[in-house]
Amino acid sequence: MAKKNAKKSTPTSSTIALNKKAKHEYKFLEKFEAGLALQGWEVKSMRAGKVNLTDCYVIIQRGEAYLVGCNITPLNTASTHVVCEPMRSRKLLLNRRELDRLIGQVEQKGLTIVPVALYWKKSFAKLEIALAQGKQTHDKRQDSKERDWQREKARVMKGSMR
Repeated sequence: MAKKNAKKSTPTSSTIALNKKAKHEYKFLEKFEAGLALQGWEVKSMRAGKVNLTDCYVIIQRGEAYLVGCNITPLNTASTHVVCEPMRSRKLLLNRRELDRLIGQVEQKGLTIVPVALYWKKSFAKLEIALAQGKQTHDKRQDSKERDWQREKARVMKGSMR
């Protein structure tokens, strides 16, 4: 008798949290993938989806990158002997070459580093960060007009196909 393949075919979303506000506020120039130094209770909370990326940012101190302001809400079932700090700064794990590039761009050109998305890659939590430039008000209006035009164009094309 032949054995059946034991792999599950259920697709699961690997995205934990998105920072939708960042796409509206900044223009992304270059994206990087960084690992996170986490504690056990933080990983469990991430699996439960209790992460908020909206008001967080990345700072560079002493040649290392840190994620500041990311709120990971502890689970109710967390251990009582572990002190949970939901808003602590978390170290980002990047290559030295990537860190040097980020440091140079931030210091010389006045750019900022913005977290874009938090997701699972195999069993590791990864953070997508972007080297970004702030948008002016007129740039935001132009993007909004462009989005509306694309939506209207798709609606007209869909109507003409019927």
